[in-house]
Amino acid sequence: MTIRLPGFQGGFRAYEPREEPFAAASGTPFTSRTVFSAAHVVADPFADATPDSPAAVDWDATLAFRRHLWSHGLGVAEAMDTAQRGMGLDWAGAAELIRRSAAEAKSVGGLIACGVGTDQLTGPATLDEVRGAYEEQLALVEESGAQAILMASRALAAAAEGPEDYLEVYGHLLRQSAEPVILHWLGPMFDPALEGYWGSSDLDAATDTFLQVIAAHPDKVDGIKVSLLEAQREIDIRRRLPQGVRCYTGDDFNYPELIAGDEQGFSHALLGIFDPLGPLAAEAVRVLDTGDAKGFRELLDPTVELSRHLFQAPTRFYKTGVVFLAWLAGHQSHFTMVGGLQSARSLPHFARAYELADALGLFPDPKLAEERMKNLLSLYGVTQ
Repeated sequence: MTIRLPGFQGGFRAYEPREEPFAAASGTPFTSRTVFSAAHVVADPFADATPDSPAAVDWDATLAFRRHLWSHGLGVAEAMDTAQRGMGLDWAGAAELIRRSAAEAKSVGGLIACGVGTDQLTGPATLDEVRGAYEEQLALVEESGAQAILMASRALAAAAEGPEDYLEVYGHLLRQSAEPVILHWLGPMFDPALEGYWGSSDLDAATDTFLQVIAAHPDKVDGIKVSLLEAQREIDIRRRLPQGVRCYTGDDFNYPELIAGDEQGFSHALLGIFDPLGPLAAEAVRVLDTGDAKGFRELLDPTVELSRHLFQAPTRFYKTGVVFLAWLAGHQSHFTMVGGLQSARSLPHFARAYELADALGLFPDPKLAEERMKNLLSLYGVTQ
């Protein structure tokens, strides 16, 4: 049986769905790399909500997806960009998500780290107000028992007058953090409001400031997450880190080579693409745990085409593809997103995402995925 899929240039093509999924078993934690999947949230499809309403979350389905990731040995990076932080999920919703997910992690022994930002600030803010917002969120994450990820702040990007303001704010937060944190540098391709972060649009100058923050407080920085989609820049930063500070790749275009590493080191991972790739990515890392870098690349390299498709410009809408694939895979009963973000990608984009994911065997029940894809197509007037 084939399915008619629309193309980007008009017309249709016939695609024959895969019959068997990729076989991946649940497993124990990894030994060679620390790996987090930045996880999406599942909306409540029956809530009477508008794009401007507070997020209505299906907590049961959201937590079930996190248990799915933990069952394969992956850590969960919670309340991050993938969870629509600042794009449908406000601070109140993120705080509840952090509390619930941290408690769930404790109950199953899962690894969890949670985003700390300033998104409770909804207008122009002073540097003192930025510090206070960060402190409020840091306290909540630490009280939950999760590791903190200091996220890039739109409010800080707007308030800072230069590199010295970033050095002061981050230095203040690191001095008071109870445990080592992960610092997150999110590029403007993910959030245009973060242009010029670390005090400069010149990435070399911004990198120097970023590294100054770490060098001043190496005992308070577990690692960094770099999301700039430039493999060589991440490698260069990785090689300049103080001893003991880890690099977690956030590069959804070049992750296989960065995780595999080279003779001078490697990156751990904190990736949005590991939400849909969970079981396959976990299997690949277990192969790497045996020292088989070639086998790792053979498993993970074929996934890059799907990742580059989901994260294509405008990159910030990659969450739509992630949730779409979760629906096709049977992890949720509907394709609805907080903030109405399911409308952010086109039907040809969805069709290509389905085709690439199916070819990788990402759907536990290929027939269910095919049926749901056909249902979506029919809503757009496509007959089979």
